[in-house]
Amino acid sequence: MTEPAQSPRPEPDRERPVDDASDGDGKGIYWVLKNVVVGPPVKRIFRPKVEGAEHIPALGPAIIASNHLSYADWIFMPLVVRRRVTFVAKSDYFTGAGIKGRFQRGFFKGTGQVPIDRSGGSASEGAIRAGMKVLERGELFGIYPEGTRSHDGKLYKGRTGVARLALEAKVPVIPCGVIGTDVVAPPGKVVASLAPPTIKFGEPLDFSRYEGMEGDRLILRAVTDEIMYKIMELSGQEYIDMYATKAKQLEGRATTGAPKKVRKSDT
Repeated sequence: MTEPAQSPRPEPDRERPVDDASDGDGKGIYWVLKNVVVGPPVKRIFRPKVEGAEHIPALGPAIIASNHLSYADWIFMPLVVRRRVTFVAKSDYFTGAGIKGRFQRGFFKGTGQVPIDRSGGSASEGAIRAGMKVLERGELFGIYPEGTRSHDGKLYKGRTGVARLALEAKVPVIPCGVIGTDVVAPPGKVVASLAPPTIKFGEPLDFSRYEGMEGDRLILRAVTDEIMYKIMELSGQEYIDMYATKAKQLEGRATTGAPKKVRKSDT
């Protein structure tokens, strides 16, 4: 496998990791949480099923791209992966004061989260920069291409950040389909069912044929769509060619009876 590309120099107005020195800390906490405190009871109670775990490389960097049905996804998916999977999280979770703040900071670091500051730029830029750091260390980076949780169980159009990251870092993408976590922990509830969720991993996707084309929007869209198609095959979800955020807005207007905005092109 070729060496990952160097991470671009952070720009002052862009979202960025807020504590670079902590990037890789918390591995001891992660091991304790996964193998002693959280992992064993969660496995005994929920009995998660896993398929295709052999597709995850034992060594080296890779991106795990998954659908997103519930907050519980970031618990169950890493739980069935032998290696640590790092995600990004709001910087607020890492800056709290007092006992609660210290516990929260230690918990999120220990569970493989990287802080990003949303005050100066887009979430996609922050996630890409954080992801590059993780991949340069030879680790696994987890990402939800939809950008937000599905509000109705359907699979929505993926954001192209996952494609840009894969091409810039020159790493494979492992598609992941999570099934049933929205039944275990639907929106608004901590736990609603003890039904076992299923986590499926597909064969690594190699996009080396697009090397040097990470600046081409059409290529980024094609790569992202290929990833989303594989996720759809694994999860069995209905695919909607619309961003989840837009779908949520439309559903909100329909529920509240708010009028649809009239564009100039509609008049």
